[in-house]
Amino acid sequence: MASITITDVSKTYPGASTPSVADIGLQIRDGEFIVLVGPSGCGKSTLLRMVAGLEDITGGEVRIGERVVNSVDPADRDIAMVFQNYALYPHMTVRENMAYGLKNRRTPKAEIESRVAEAARMLELGPYLDRKPRALSGGQRQRVAMGRAVVRQPAAFLFDEPLSNLDAKLRVTMRGEIRRLQKRLGTTSLYVTHDQLEAMTLADRLVVLNGGRIEQVGAPLEVYHNPASTFVASFIGSPAMNLLDARIEGGRIGLGSTVLEPGQLSGPGGPVTLGIRAEDLIPAATGLPFRTDLVEELGAQRLVHGHIDGQPLVLTLDAAAPLHDEMRLSVSPTKLHLFDTVSGKRIETTGPARQPLRQDA
Repeated sequence: MASITITDVSKTYPGASTPSVADIGLQIRDGEFIVLVGPSGCGKSTLLRMVAGLEDITGGEVRIGERVVNSVDPADRDIAMVFQNYALYPHMTVRENMAYGLKNRRTPKAEIESRVAEAARMLELGPYLDRKPRALSGGQRQRVAMGRAVVRQPAAFLFDEPLSNLDAKLRVTMRGEIRRLQKRLGTTSLYVTHDQLEAMTLADRLVVLNGGRIEQVGAPLEVYHNPASTFVASFIGSPAMNLLDARIEGGRIGLGSTVLEPGQLSGPGGPVTLGIRAEDLIPAATGLPFRTDLVEELGAQRLVHGHIDGQPLVLTLDAAAPLHDEMRLSVSPTKLHLFDTVSGKRIETTGPARQPLRQDA
């Protein structure tokens, strides 16, 4: 096992006018599970491939443990990768696929057999060791790919969207298996996904990427409850955070016909973006005037889509809660998030922010 240190790493492809990855700095602690998350094209897979040695680094430095690996071949970096497409050899059995890398390294036969047997036991692959990949389900093939990585006993695991080809139910199962396996082995892991739910449930820390740059790094709940920008607020969480056009005037927040008094606000007045999580909105006798447009039934909960003064809004309600075409909504002042309308960056407020909200007469 080892830490991974990424220092000012950049990648610009020939002929490109802008870098795909720009000045990324990240310290991954020994045994930590880090998830790179972001939309397609944000640079997460490119960054992972540079750590793996599958992409040349334009600038910066990557260390695995104490060793700079910029010029080290992938096979010599002491890492193991699990890919989206499994990358199994179709003519080999499960046992042969898992043992192949060890044989190439001239590992003693007895040790190969011991490692394969242990990995098969952990991943419940014992009954399938003599089958070929075509005789396995998608989940079983992915477990074989994980087993091939496990037997290597590498310094780090690198996962490149390994669950993307699986159906929704199997994704949930495999997600749990990957996390349990990583906790059991304690191996440093770098995981790429575009699925924010997958990222939230797996990560010790999230790294949210946007346009080749880091938007925010933090524990999943920290990122969820304190997004650093409107991009993070809209990407992390399902449903996404409601983002509304508002104004700060005299320490109060104007939202259409409603005035909110969240307590002492710092910074100059003017336009802001107001963020509110769907679950933080509560039906009340007074508050934000909400009109229902659409209801999505999710079983124990429902998503209610509507608008406030022409601005779209989503709230989460228990399935048994009363539902009306027109409602008033309350929200705790501590659950309000403010963002700069130009940069999208979070605006920090000062003061206790404990005063009740009210609507102007």
